[in-house]
Amino acid sequence: MPITSRAPANPVQEADEPWLRKLGPGLITGAADDDPSGIATYSQAGAQFGFGMLWTILLTYPLMVAIQIVSARIGRVSGHGLATNIRRHFPAWLLYLIVSLLLIANTINIAADVAAMGEALKLIAGGPSHIFAVAFGMLSLLLQVFIPYNRYVRFLKWLTLALLAYVGTVLVVHIPWVRVITSTVLPHMVWKREYITTVVAIFGTTISPYLFFWQASQEVEDLHADPLAHPLKRAPQQAGRQYRRIKLDTIIGMGFSNLVAFFIILTTAVTLNVHGIFDIQTSAQAALALRPIAGEFAFMLFSAGIIGTGLLAIPVLAGSAAYAMAGAFRWKNSLELQPTMAKKFYAIIILATLIGMVLCFSSIDPIKALYWSAVINGVISVPIMIVMMLMAARPDVMGELVISRHLKLLGWLSTAIMAFAVLAMFFTM
Repeated sequence: MPITSRAPANPVQEADEPWLRKLGPGLITGAADDDPSGIATYSQAGAQFGFGMLWTILLTYPLMVAIQIVSARIGRVSGHGLATNIRRHFPAWLLYLIVSLLLIANTINIAADVAAMGEALKLIAGGPSHIFAVAFGMLSLLLQVFIPYNRYVRFLKWLTLALLAYVGTVLVVHIPWVRVITSTVLPHMVWKREYITTVVAIFGTTISPYLFFWQASQEVEDLHADPLAHPLKRAPQQAGRQYRRIKLDTIIGMGFSNLVAFFIILTTAVTLNVHGIFDIQTSAQAALALRPIAGEFAFMLFSAGIIGTGLLAIPVLAGSAAYAMAGAFRWKNSLELQPTMAKKFYAIIILATLIGMVLCFSSIDPIKALYWSAVINGVISVPIMIVMMLMAARPDVMGELVISRHLKLLGWLSTAIMAFAVLAMFFTM
């Protein structure tokens, strides 16, 4: 059973530590979930189905919190990221399949995100969107490669405030709150292919594999950055403090993420859907469609939010792919290391970002690629979640700190619901 009742290593320090400082991996992971590709998925859901998709955000919140806490605990307890743990305890073919699919999906997401950021800046200031996309990609890449993690993570934490733009848009449009609440708590399911596929896309956008890999790896980064910290498997006396921090961090981070997703669906439902606009393919298109309906202020907020969230998400997408590849092939990996000390790790970050930027100029339909990458994320989440839940209950991975019965129940429930949604999608196809 997990040890959560022991005293922290320094109870005075824990009491004096501001709660804001306890936020980090969970907050950034949650905020990165609402990237421009996620905004496009939520906007399409709101435009196409109105209030009929709001219930998905309410449902995914506790499930998302549970599975992200599991991933964070695996990293903090074992002292290793998910890919390293999978390599050590599961067949090689499973590891390579998961890592390959993750790399493909993340690269497509990067392409969609930099393209959306370029389009957003074009809407605000005019100019060539492709040049803007390349500039944003290069800016993100340079920051991630040349700025030490302990400084860069503070920059990422402040970028989470960009998501408040989507809460602000609701303040300038009329909301029928009674109908909204009813649709959220009493969902009306539609057994059609388009509806089920959109549900899977929302689930795949909200509960995404790259978030699992990123949060577990960031716990390892924070562990290495603190000379007094040790993997909880070897220092269980630190578990109480670290578990409370992880729980607070994840609850707030995922709550922030889902709140913003809820407001994006709500904003597009009360503006676009109500006015007969049912097909929104990009986040920039959603912002442009808002302008004549909700006004210039809502348009500017929505567009600015796309840029801010893109700057936050690109390093998470590229970084999680690099952590996964490094764990799979036993490469040195840390954003604290200089590029010359972890060449292969940084090479994946550079390649994923550059390929994403190049895809903006290709003939590949970025909209279809974006939508299906969200669906792919939903599909590959299931085996990854199963593997995570098995690892979190194994003493050879977690020592005496295997997850509690309550967390195990929530984690398996999250896995089962995701699996059911994927099977329902294939059935309707």
